[in-house]
Amino acid sequence: MNKAELVNVMAEKAGLTKVDAKKALDAFICATTDAIRKGENVSLVGFGVFSKAVRKAHEGRNPQTGKKIKIAEKKVAKFKASAGLLK
Repeated sequence: MNKAELVNVMAEKAGLTKVDAKKALDAFICATTDAIRKGENVSLVGFGVFSKAVRKAHEGRNPQTGKKIKIAEKKVAKFKASAGLLK
């Protein structure tokens, strides 16, 4: 499902216009992004938790040449699904 399809489903399920559903989705994305950037977790009971994680620096290999390369430390977004999500 892409963003446009999600907006359509949200509009239908919530009885909103597509414009209002898009505004609501954009607000959710913005609020979640801001919280994760600040290092806060976003916990949605029954859905899951969005959080920030740090991938440590490590060595990898260039798949074309086989040469070892250094991969720098990187901050990534992480999602852990709740047990009820996949039932």
